[in-house]
Amino acid sequence: MAKLAKKVVLNPLANRLPASWWKKWLGNGNSELAQANWSNPGGWRSMVISYQGKPEKLWDRLLVNGGTIPMALRNRRKLAGGLIASLIDQADHEPVHLLCLGAGPGMITADALAMAKRRADATLVDISSDAFDFGRRHADEMGLRDRMTFIQGDVRDVALLIDQRVSIVKTIGIFEYITDEEIGGIAQALRRVMPAGSAIVFNSISLRHGTDRFFRQVFGLHMIHRSPRQLQELLAPAGFDKFDIFPEPLGVYHVVVGRMGSKGQGDCPRKP
Repeated sequence: MAKLAKKVVLNPLANRLPASWWKKWLGNGNSELAQANWSNPGGWRSMVISYQGKPEKLWDRLLVNGGTIPMALRNRRKLAGGLIASLIDQADHEPVHLLCLGAGPGMITADALAMAKRRADATLVDISSDAFDFGRRHADEMGLRDRMTFIQGDVRDVALLIDQRVSIVKTIGIFEYITDEEIGGIAQALRRVMPAGSAIVFNSISLRHGTDRFFRQVFGLHMIHRSPRQLQELLAPAGFDKFDIFPEPLGVYHVVVGRMGSKGQGDCPRKP
């Protein structure tokens, strides 16, 4: 009944009410989620608010606990963390090294490292270092500070940023904000640091959340909706194959695991 009410009543209402009304209400209500998106649409602060699911402000409680995307984000976090932990445990070597692109504070990475039985560490790369202080504090709280290294840099320059064998690459939460060409460029950069058989973990997003107009006009959030197959086709020219698809319960996000094939394998570089 709740899903039907959201689809038939709440989502159309959210989309059709003037954006100026929403901005006024959210501004007057001091919504932290709205402020985070107005400052940096789709950035790490809004993600953390959705991940934690315990906001203080009334509007934020309504949006985070009742909105489809925040609920799906929490599902995606749980699903992706579990999948990455399983990939760590399936590796035939130790320690396993995880490379996280567009990492933000690295909450999914921390989840995976904590869940995995096999020893693993991670290099987390982001063009902006704003989230790193939060990420380091979070890592400290989980006893993972010595296993998570935060580096500011362009994800396309990964070959210059790392000097370890990469077993798993995590790109959760970035493909929906960049163009086809940018995804292809990242894939080509990754083929230089990923040996055959190593895994990439990414996600697609669909329009099933039903509030695209609201997010675009009220939050300034312009997401690119692609199917898992469309993303696979963008990654395949760089040598990725053997994709497995895992939907989160609401069907908004699909987490996909792919492998670097032997034909796409490049030389694992070292820092100059």
